[in-house]
Amino acid sequence: MKLGVISLGCDKATVDTEHLVARLVGHGAQIAPTLGDADVILVNTCGFIDAAKRESIEAMLEAGRYKKAGRCRAVVAVGCLIARYGDELRAELPEVDYFFGFRDLPELVPRLMSAGLLEDASATHPGVRHYLGTTPHVRYLKISEGCDHTCAFCAIPLMRGLHRSRPLEELVREAVELERAGAREINLVAQDLGHYGHDVPGGPRLPDLLAALLRETGVAWYRCLYVYSAGITPQLVELMATERRLAPYLDMPIQHATDRMLAAMRRPERADTIRAKVRWLREAVPDLALRTTVLVGFPGETDADHAALLEFLDELQFDRVGAFAYSEQEGTRGAALPDDVPDGLKRERLAEVLELQRAISGERLQRLVGREVDVLVDGPAHPDDPGIAVGRTIWQADDVDGCTHLAGPIAREPGSFVRARVVEALDYDLIAEPTA
Repeated sequence: MKLGVISLGCDKATVDTEHLVARLVGHGAQIAPTLGDADVILVNTCGFIDAAKRESIEAMLEAGRYKKAGRCRAVVAVGCLIARYGDELRAELPEVDYFFGFRDLPELVPRLMSAGLLEDASATHPGVRHYLGTTPHVRYLKISEGCDHTCAFCAIPLMRGLHRSRPLEELVREAVELERAGAREINLVAQDLGHYGHDVPGGPRLPDLLAALLRETGVAWYRCLYVYSAGITPQLVELMATERRLAPYLDMPIQHATDRMLAAMRRPERADTIRAKVRWLREAVPDLALRTTVLVGFPGETDADHAALLEFLDELQFDRVGAFAYSEQEGTRGAALPDDVPDGLKRERLAEVLELQRAISGERLQRLVGREVDVLVDGPAHPDDPGIAVGRTIWQADDVDGCTHLAGPIAREPGSFVRARVVEALDYDLIAEPTA
């Protein structure tokens, strides 16, 4: 069986796709060079916001067109959108042959085998992740599933259920596998990394997991993405301040800056606690890069709330900010509120946040000019310009942050490290010259 893959959504979903593809490859599937060459097309859907839902539906329809016009024999849909709206999609999308929510995934291989689409009954390498991207030196390790938080705007718990931590030993084994496959950087991901272990009384917590990963592997960089402020403990901060392989980098979502809006969003933080946490983190961890996420246009947000958010971001000077406009999600507490911020105003507020952060980002990056840094090479900046490579410093996360442009006669193999001096800071990117 030739397998085609469409994987949508976040890095956590990418990890899910890699695990699923590994199971299928372990039972005899081969990865098709293009979707047009596939016997079966697997679509991992996203249901986080309306735009992602539309993209997922279009991907399923696209796969159906391949089935109608080519050799494709079956379309398989999995992921968040299926978990949330599986029954409705079954009725509306006859192009898709199989729908699997998260609870149904153990039936994936047996169903395909019973249909004659898979022939090998015994997996040859169960548990191995099949890499799907273009930079194998950068990998993601999902340490838990689901979420216990009840944010008013978010449907993740409705799709993925409550928080469930993966066993520490299992995660260490997977990290070892990723290192053997060429990983030089591993990014830890979950709905909230700081909640790791809270569902296991007396079990290990995030600092314990990080210590085990650092001890049992030689991976050059570990990075923590998406940690609620409550999970940023003294133990975690001390580890980050003292372990050179643990990136001085935190992604701490705040979503808003006025206590009124934070309460309406059912967020656990308040403005003063966020201020105190940021001040403590920057004092405790030298050269810390702080990323956050904010949401504009939530029901009830006034001009004054938005102005306070802009003022707060200007005051705290986050290194990176991901900003989104609110869209109503069925079944959430926010959906019961009147969506009283017009779409046009949401777009204006979003643009104002992004423009403010553009200036802040450029100013924050200026502090690196003149410094020598290690740059992890991701590849050539342009296929037709081999004289320039692009990579990232330890303060730049893959995909979501800017990059570092390198010029000069250097080793450009993806996954190699280059020592370089930063010579210029742009709004989001750095320019550096190799020193060795």
